[in-house]
Amino acid sequence: MTLAAFLAAWALHLVAAASPGPAVLMAARTGVTEGFRTGVWLALGLGLGAVVWAVAALFGLAVLFKVAPALLLGFKIAGGLFLCWIGFQMWRHAAVPLAAPGAGRVARGRIGAAWLGLATQLSNPKPAVFFGAVFVGTVPPGTTWPWLVALLIAVWVNEVACNILVARLFSFDRPRSIYARMKAGIDRAFGGILVALGIKIAAT
Repeated sequence: MTLAAFLAAWALHLVAAASPGPAVLMAARTGVTEGFRTGVWLALGLGLGAVVWAVAALFGLAVLFKVAPALLLGFKIAGGLFLCWIGFQMWRHAAVPLAAPGAGRVARGRIGAAWLGLATQLSNPKPAVFFGAVFVGTVPPGTTWPWLVALLIAVWVNEVACNILVARLFSFDRPRSIYARMKAGIDRAFGGILVALGIKIAAT
């Protein structure tokens, strides 16, 4: 694998990681509702989920999805239902006021936040297809393990950095105060978007 091919794969994934989707949406909401530290742990879980899909693509899962489309359909339906469930919970609790910092509901723990990030990332099997397409064009047969490990690290760093940035931006006092005033509408909008994404993932 050449350095140019590595940089191409890195850049393509960076664009994908920064694009709006379930991961970015979850990072934004976690940052504004539970704070930056919880958002960091969520981002670590999202990064781990991206690495899982990247490893799966390297070991041929994307090819398996093409050979056995029913398997991909099963993954998409299960993931779509998970996102719909999260979106429904947001909608259901939209009218609950946002607790003031240091009061009310405590932010979820580190493991809980990381697990939510991992589950959110794994709910969308399309990254496996994306990584498969990217790796076909950039990772030649016989690529050595140091290059593969470097590529997986790059995927993790891209995903974590993008979502930490989102969580940071939404954790400041100004976005939080706006969210507190408009919580019901924003939560219903976020919930509706997640449900729509879940349905899209399951149906396409």
